[in-house]
Amino acid sequence: MRLGAVFRPYRSALAHRDLRLLLSGELISATGSWAYNVGLAVYVFDRTHSALWVSAVFLVRFVPSMFLSPYGGIIAERFERVRLLILSDGLLATIQGLILISVVTRAPIPLTLVLAGLAACSAQPYLPAVAAMIPQLAGEDDLAAANALNSTIDNLVIVLGPAFGALLLLTGSKVWVFVANGISFLVAGLLVSRLHARSRPSDVTEGGSASPLQQVVAGFKAIGESSVVLSLVSFSVLASFVYGTDTVLFVYVSKYQLGTGSTGYGYLLAALGVGGVLAALIVNQLASRPRLGAIITLGMAVYCVPTAILVLVHSPVLGAVLEVVRGGGTLVVDVLAITAMQRSVASTMVARVFGVFFALVLAAISLGSVLGAAVVSTLGLHPALLLFGLGVPALAACSFPWLLRMDNQAVRRLAEIRPRIAVLEPLGIFAAGSRAALERLAAACREVTAPAGEVLIREGDTADAFYVLLSGRVEVSARGEAAESHHLRFMTAPSYFGEIGLLAHVPRTATVQASEDCRLYRIAADDFNQALTSSNVAGGFLEGAKTRLAYSHPSHSPLEFKGLEEPGTGS
Repeated sequence: MRLGAVFRPYRSALAHRDLRLLLSGELISATGSWAYNVGLAVYVFDRTHSALWVSAVFLVRFVPSMFLSPYGGIIAERFERVRLLILSDGLLATIQGLILISVVTRAPIPLTLVLAGLAACSAQPYLPAVAAMIPQLAGEDDLAAANALNSTIDNLVIVLGPAFGALLLLTGSKVWVFVANGISFLVAGLLVSRLHARSRPSDVTEGGSASPLQQVVAGFKAIGESSVVLSLVSFSVLASFVYGTDTVLFVYVSKYQLGTGSTGYGYLLAALGVGGVLAALIVNQLASRPRLGAIITLGMAVYCVPTAILVLVHSPVLGAVLEVVRGGGTLVVDVLAITAMQRSVASTMVARVFGVFFALVLAAISLGSVLGAAVVSTLGLHPALLLFGLGVPALAACSFPWLLRMDNQAVRRLAEIRPRIAVLEPLGIFAAGSRAALERLAAACREVTAPAGEVLIREGDTADAFYVLLSGRVEVSARGEAAESHHLRFMTAPSYFGEIGLLAHVPRTATVQASEDCRLYRIAADDFNQALTSSNVAGGFLEGAKTRLAYSHPSHSPLEFKGLEEPGTGS
């Protein structure tokens, strides 16, 4: 395969301006956060000379993430996500400033740790909001590549962040680590603020009747109610469990198997990250295949089986090579599972599901580290390597029927919406629309029929839907501001109507009646507005809508459309 073909999907994904901004902000803020992790641990140890206090650093950052992540997903559904990301970056920068003050003034260590815990709590809506925004910004065709880029960032910052933190510490002052992290949040917030896309918040409170706990439980129920989503979450959680065992096994493998002592632990982790970066080059080709179940199962085997092979390996170089292979396997599992989850979960539930998902991932890592230590202590290193290297992929293979069901559902969904996209794409209204917007609209289309003489839209009624005429002819008439109704035009397929009331937030401005038998797509108002407000709207279409409105209702101001002329500001 030519190198250009390998990188083409990622160039296509990065051609989406908003996705570039979102991922750039995440890269900068995540690098700053990993540098901050190093700086905070070093600062606390230098002040206390206590390993227990250093452990407390990780606890105050890890425990809130594990327990509050589900509610972070709820917040990411409840509020407009771009504004939420900006607010989160601003709040984190402010808290980082307070941590900086506590470090400069040598405030009591517990106070610094409280502020670190507060920062961890404030960050919880961020990852679910990003996971929910990526499908909106990338679209169906570029979704896997976008997720691969996002996962590559996760692997890169594990290496770049601590290295950057260590470099700042070499200046002789720990202050610069905290300054840099605060600046990284400000820069990330600035980048995110330039996004054109906007999300439509969902009322997860059920009209105010659902308590916070009930809202969190809804995220767990959403996973449990779908066998497809449940199996996908299970695969990524299982991979996270294996990573948790790695954090223990690598210590023993480095010391007793490879003879590299304590330093080898870091090399093995770095090799795992390198494998993830390299696998990003091929994962999009894998994701383009119509059926992913077998690939995900194979990816889990690639991630786990080399662990069993380590029983026979004593060369540090070969051990590192095996970890590179494993890193590729885990990236394939994570990217394909996350991509399939984003495609399977309803848009009103995706952030909630990912909030729960990230909490389960952290819990799985914790459980893996505990069980990994227990198995090594009880059975020894080689039995532990064989158990986790062969037992986990065997367990994963049992889930293949659920993955096969996921494949069948995804294939049916794509086959269903492709003809609708082919109808919607040529319409002038969607000339500047993103692929993601077209896909959401296609999924929302409901085919209806209207016999000759049926009134589809009546002037003065509430605007509740947008229509695409597939076949037949309709007559448009209006009283407008005149005394009696008068004919405006005939419309034949392919054409559309019903947009003026939705965009201007006014009652229907004309009557549309079938003059012969018609077949149409009907898109509900909420689905129509949500799709258009997350995408650029064709300027020519807006001008045409203004002209038609002015013809029947000259007293209506063109400014009523102003909110939709700038991408992402309409409703």
